[in-house]
Amino acid sequence: MADDLSFGDFTLGEQARITALVARMGKRGLAGEDVDIRDLQRKVERIEDQARRRKNSQ
Repeated sequence: MADDLSFGDFTLGEQARITALVARMGKRGLAGEDVDIRDLQRKVERIEDQARRRKNSQ
């Protein structure tokens, strides 16, 4: 796929935000199966979309 992203495609700020969000997802996941993490997943997807648009515009 032409729009695959690697961690290097993200800015330093985006990398930090994704790392923090993934940590929060893990923390919520420890609370049990019924915990909803979709809001955090959507935030990560928005960051990925920004990086993908930036990468494809070059």
